[in-house]
Amino acid sequence: MSAARQAILGRVRSALKRAPGAPPPPPPPVRLHAFPTSLEERIEQFSTALGKLNGVTKVVSSESEAQLYIDGVVAGRTFCTAASTRDEIVRADVGVSGVDYGLADTGTLVTLSASDPRLVSLLPPTHIAVLDASRLLSTLDELLQLLPQPALQTASMVLITGPSRTADIEQILVRGVHGPGELHVVMIR
Repeated sequence: MSAARQAILGRVRSALKRAPGAPPPPPPPVRLHAFPTSLEERIEQFSTALGKLNGVTKVVSSESEAQLYIDGVVAGRTFCTAASTRDEIVRADVGVSGVDYGLADTGTLVTLSASDPRLVSLLPPTHIAVLDASRLLSTLDELLQLLPQPALQTASMVLITGPSRTADIEQILVRGVHGPGELHVVMIR
């Protein structure tokens, strides 16, 4: 290790009041806050947040009603699901997947790796996510109260907030560059 590097690390250790090789102190306590709201409020908040991002929320009362909506969005285009092969997913126009949770305050979808393959929600230009309304949470804090150590329960947790979008240095917004440009959330009550 160079002398300059040792000097820098020595100043950092001194500022942290730690001796070389000493273990780091325990982390501070986690401060998560629950904001309980009614299901109606969560649905409204989710729909509004997703709508601001150009996503569509369709609230239905049954699986058959959800299927009718999905059929209307697909409307003759090729689609894929978790049962599709990788090649089918790559060629599909629409990906239909389940999601594990929704976060009302930001219109975010949460998918754990044990669920549908991520490719279904990432590769096709249109993504239709099916969410059971009972799994709509108020905030990320509420999710982390349910899954305090997500890495112990799943290999990955993907948070999807609206259709894919990116902007260049001139701040020109483009949708669908790094994922689906169209997002529909079918929420089953």
